[in-house]
Amino acid sequence: MAMQASVHPLTLPPDRRVLVVSDIHGNLPFLQGLLKKVGYSSDDILIVLGDILEKSTGGLDTLHYLMDLSRWNTVYFLQGNCEDVTLSFLRHAWPDEAAAQYGQFWGEKCAWVYMAHQAGVGTEDPKDFDAARQAIEATFPEEVAFLRAMPTILLNDRYLFVHGGVPREDRLEDLTARACMKNDDFLNQGHAFQRWVIVGHWPVTLYHPHVPSAAPLLAEGRHIASIDGGCSLKVDGQLNALVLPERPGGAFSWFAYDGLPTATALDPQAPSADSVNIRWGRNALEVLERGAELSLCRHLETGRVLEVLTEYLYVDRGVTRCEDSTDYRLAVRPGDTLSVVRRISDRALVKKDGVTGWYFGRLAH
Repeated sequence: MAMQASVHPLTLPPDRRVLVVSDIHGNLPFLQGLLKKVGYSSDDILIVLGDILEKSTGGLDTLHYLMDLSRWNTVYFLQGNCEDVTLSFLRHAWPDEAAAQYGQFWGEKCAWVYMAHQAGVGTEDPKDFDAARQAIEATFPEEVAFLRAMPTILLNDRYLFVHGGVPREDRLEDLTARACMKNDDFLNQGHAFQRWVIVGHWPVTLYHPHVPSAAPLLAEGRHIASIDGGCSLKVDGQLNALVLPERPGGAFSWFAYDGLPTATALDPQAPSADSVNIRWGRNALEVLERGAELSLCRHLETGRVLEVLTEYLYVDRGVTRCEDSTDYRLAVRPGDTLSVVRRISDRALVKKDGVTGWYFGRLAH
């Protein structure tokens, strides 16, 4: 039987800063770097929208860090679909065959596989799964209880916080928890709300067909804020912190941490008037000419011919694909501080204000 959404009321005092983060995916250095960058203190309220776990081996360390943080600070947590991976495994909600396939694909980047191995139990054979469940429950009782206590939705008069998204603002308890957590492509479903609905789950760059951006996406007229910056999933991903307005009707602000080296731009560059953002799910290519640094490719969805970093190319089930790629030339002014994603002989792939693009000018470190 599907688990129903759990809705918890939330009180946010008007005199405290509220920071919202999501989709950390076990990247503890990014979380610590972001909290340092925002000047996080016990005066702040931190809301974590879920997906602390999965996609990296640092999930358990990140969970422990946040559990410790919450003992002395005001921190609220929501369950994401990646927490549900472990909880579904523990409650036998997946067929063993599906659990085995997922566990074998992700290995120790899957939290329940990692926890079982830490408890000394194998996970390669579904016959071991009951022993793995028992070992996880016995070895990590506090962690499992912490995950189970996370609600699906946090709600007050001004905000609705949920990992993936909701179709409405009323009768929330009638929704299934899974549908609220794994709600793909939420912004393109046409919803609009009275409250601000704050979500993660879907990396915001997936919403941008032309210019890649990992900055929080604010749909002002519809009252939706989507904040997943692709941390741990994208080569140029970042962890975002959305800062809620101090008063009703005020402006949102945000911080980001991407862990990349920085450099200072010495030359101006005008932005491209026309560009493409090749992103996950839309990244099939035909390689026209392979080079050492760059390969000339045709993007099959758009027909666009562009140069793609050769190291970004890979083959998936017989189809040539690439990591997120673009031909966008970033708008740059001399003196701008740029995050450097990759440097090659005649250009650099860089980021500014969450936007990724190519820079052909000089860089000073």
